[in-house]
Amino acid sequence: MNRNELRKADINLMVVFETLMLERNVTRVAEKLFLGQPTISAALNRLRTMFNDPLFIRVGHRMEPTARAEEIIQHLSPALDSLSVALSLTHDFDPESSTMTFRIGLSDDVEFGLLPPLLRALRQEAPKVVFVVQHVDYWRIPDLLASGDITVGISQTRGLPANAKRKLLRHILPSVLRADASDTPLTLDEYCSRPHVLVSHTANVSGYADEWLAEIGRKRHVVLSVPQYSSLPALLAGTDLIASLPDYTASAMAASGHLFQEPFPFKTPTLDLSMVWLSHVDTDPAERWLRSRLEAFMSDNGLADKPGVEKAAEK
Repeated sequence: MNRNELRKADINLMVVFETLMLERNVTRVAEKLFLGQPTISAALNRLRTMFNDPLFIRVGHRMEPTARAEEIIQHLSPALDSLSVALSLTHDFDPESSTMTFRIGLSDDVEFGLLPPLLRALRQEAPKVVFVVQHVDYWRIPDLLASGDITVGISQTRGLPANAKRKLLRHILPSVLRADASDTPLTLDEYCSRPHVLVSHTANVSGYADEWLAEIGRKRHVVLSVPQYSSLPALLAGTDLIASLPDYTASAMAASGHLFQEPFPFKTPTLDLSMVWLSHVDTDPAERWLRSRLEAFMSDNGLADKPGVEKAAEK
């Protein structure tokens, strides 16, 4: 291949082009790259000259790519990934002095149940680092990773892109949370007859537990559906309502002493919690450090509940 063609290239222009392909909107590209709209417009004009093609056609509020643009991005994105990896090898990462901003995606149950112990340790290990957390679920992770809005996500996962890497962190053990203390756990009959609060990010009134109950010919009674786990302590307090949720989230809520956690009254299939990232950040020193801390505090073999964890994190 003719390497002389690379002398015409400007990496910043290539980043603008890739971001335009993802966002299809000049305003959003400007916001994402922390640049002014005139700068993005000027970059697009230069790109059009460089590739001798309009590249994007305005359709309403969107910039739709031409056939040439679609062809270019197939070659350009892998090249930018490889360049990012190469540049990452030129520097080390020192968490104690770093001022980096990390963008991570966490499902709601993980944010409530597993983030606080991690954050307490990282405030000592990396006091100047900034963490931006976005809510993710399995259907949002691929798009957020592809757009660069997050570099790593932790949730239940399915249907990941070919360049994604996944690491199993733990098996999720479903638990029951209740506000009324009892010396004995709920029976299956009691579980089905009690009123339930369901956490659903899509405003459904049925979830995994309903599917599992249907397989054994049983049903439960959902009287309330809410979009996030954080509201459960206030909703359950002083009522006979119960909720089904991951064990680590239930444990965090029961730690206050006002709610009580117990196992499911029937056998359930295994659910997995995984960490996902794209291959182009696989060897980046900063991202490798971040993933190591996420794994250390969020896996079922993690440090979160072990004594002396802050000291271990400092080493």
